[in-house]
Amino acid sequence: MLSPDKVVLPREDDEFAKLSRTRSRVAIALSVVMIAMYFGFMTMFAFAKPTMGMILAPGLSLCILLGAGVIVGSFVLCLAYVVWANRFYDPAVRRIMS
Repeated sequence: MLSPDKVVLPREDDEFAKLSRTRSRVAIALSVVMIAMYFGFMTMFAFAKPTMGMILAPGLSLCILLGAGVIVGSFVLCLAYVVWANRFYDPAVRRIMS
């Protein structure tokens, strides 16, 4: 664990600030995709009931399939962020802090 007297904060105009902006852009992009998926599903649920109630197979409607898709999609977006952070962000932070 780093003690406060050993932590050197980088200047705002250097590589760490650039990395921070990149992380923010990735997080915002993934958040926008999740919000679009969720509100798209909720909008269809509210205004396209006949379409959402369409039976695809016995016991399976389009609404159930898309709802499961939103849940799976959230896990996929989380996985995408974790993979990105492990491959790019964490090594860059380690390199900057060393």
